Amino acid sequence: MALASEVGARSADLQPGSRPRPKAVRAALTVRILVTNDDGIRAPGLRALADVAKEFGEVKVVAPDRERSCCAHALTMRDPLRVSAFEWDGCEAFEVNGFPADCVNVALTLGFPDGCDLVLSGINNGPNLGFDVTYSGTVAGAMEGTVNGIRSIAISVANLAGGETLRYDVAAEWLRENFEMLVSSPAAPLTFLNVNVPNLPTVELRGHRVVGMGQRVYKDRVERREDPWGRTYYWQGGVAVLTDHEPHTDVATVSEGFVSITPVTLDWTNHAHVEALKDSFKKI
Repeated sequence: MALASEVGARSADLQPGSRPRPKAVRAALTVRILVTNDDGIRAPGLRALADVAKEFGEVKVVAPDRERSCCAHALTMRDPLRVSAFEWDGCEAFEVNGFPADCVNVALTLGFPDGCDLVLSGINNGPNLGFDVTYSGTVAGAMEGTVNGIRSIAISVANLAGGETLRYDVAAEWLRENFEMLVSSPAAPLTFLNVNVPNLPTVELRGHRVVGMGQRVYKDRVERREDPWGRTYYWQGGVAVLTDHEPHTDVATVSEGFVSITPVTLDWTNHAHVEALKDSFKKI
């Protein structure tokens, strides 16, 4: 394909100790695009995303056979992966009984054995803001692409109020208008973009901002319940969200009606704390 020599090598091709560095994708050329999600192969957000992607390159859709929300970066390691291939609106598609990260690896084995240029994960049914990224299967799809040295973007509809009709069409149109900006922007190793589009009509979007992550913490609880046969089970869910509105964060940006674009790195090291910790251990 046209961009095979321009894209960061997959991890299997890297020298020991090196890091994958995705390159800028030139949308004017033929781009090999993997589309995945965590809401499942039949999700409307996936179709909206694939429809946009097909305007810019060769698309293959690889997605879970069911909803896999909040699965984080899970991989299927002790069970077989079942894969069904079919034609879907003019592009090759694969349905996988695993998680989004599994889907990326299946795609790189069956769909794009020579590698692909871009991973798009979404359009997610709900926000992925702040600490949401640690739980999100949508984000995990982009993370797994990044692990493999592929430029990756996660995109979500951020319906902060809840209970609203999700405007996948608005998120898709924003992506269409900003596709070349996103894929040609400077790339950094071990970094993907996390995009959240407010659940607003297009005319009400105020623009977009490149910002850092905020804090969005769920007040979880586990409820004790009983099934029709009198057996006890437990149901876990967040009953409230404790959210900060510090300026220049994704949470505040979306709350103000702007699209948030956040570069997220897989290097979770607190580099500012390394030296202080070293000094602390020297004193022991």
